[in-house]
Amino acid sequence: MVKSDLRIVFMGTPEFAVGTLRALVEGGYNVVAVVTQPDKPVGRHASVLHAPAVKVYAQEHGIPVLQPEKMKDEAFLEQLRAYNADLQVVVAFRMLPEVVWAMPRFGTFNVHAALLPQYRGAAPINWAIINGETQTGVTTFFLDHDIDTGRIIMQKSFDIPDDADVEYVYDGLMALGAQIAIETVDALIDGNGTIESKPQADTGNLHDAPKLTKSNCKINWAWDAKQVYDFIRGLSPIPGAWGEVTLPDGTTMEMKIYKAGKCEKKEVPDGVSEGTLIKEKKHIYIMCNDGPLELLKLQPVGKPKMDAAAFANGLRV
Repeated sequence: MVKSDLRIVFMGTPEFAVGTLRALVEGGYNVVAVVTQPDKPVGRHASVLHAPAVKVYAQEHGIPVLQPEKMKDEAFLEQLRAYNADLQVVVAFRMLPEVVWAMPRFGTFNVHAALLPQYRGAAPINWAIINGETQTGVTTFFLDHDIDTGRIIMQKSFDIPDDADVEYVYDGLMALGAQIAIETVDALIDGNGTIESKPQADTGNLHDAPKLTKSNCKINWAWDAKQVYDFIRGLSPIPGAWGEVTLPDGTTMEMKIYKAGKCEKKEVPDGVSEGTLIKEKKHIYIMCNDGPLELLKLQPVGKPKMDAAAFANGLRV
């Protein structure tokens, strides 16, 4: 079999998935259809429909697009069967029922932005950085009944610098994910649908990667400064870590923090409580459990993002 004969249905939604779809299309693989989420209402009155990034790319390249509300809808399943796919490739999409992932003769594999079994879930890039990992990666695996638990096909690692934020790791893993997807498809073609895979180990200290919500994006100033530093960069630039801070005049304010300085021990006045801002000329620090952390970019509630120096100019001490 050659790649132009392998009929592929691609499933994904955000920009992260476009990297793999682009690699397949530009590589000459036969992507016969794309499945993505329905258009999302946006705007003040939710009156404008915003198309997923995968849909935009597919339409630009003349690829048919399916946008089912429910994956078990019989009309959708009939449409999907009509494409007679040999293989389905999934990147950053919803959980699939067996009737969908078992449909192609070569099966369905997923590209996950972590080294499984670590960081199963919706936000693996964020949680790897939040937890201070120095390495993450991408995994291809066959889908099964549970989330991110299927048999592993391939893995590639990616180093996380200690000053990297989500944007840096996201871009790196998007490119690496496209690469591993192509290598997995090629191996399936070479094996005429058969490929070596192994079960995931479910022992040891496994970290999950749950969906990000406002509550789990809140900073706890009782953490050590290094933990707060990692938490901030693990949520930057989107959705942004937030916390309630005490200003030097004793008032409180809610703000998002997008960038902090590397943790260096610094002397502070006695009696400064956790979560209190300290101003030194044009520098802003905040007290954590084991000492202060410098804040570099922030956004007070109701105001635009700003550098710490601009915020310091308006502070009363």
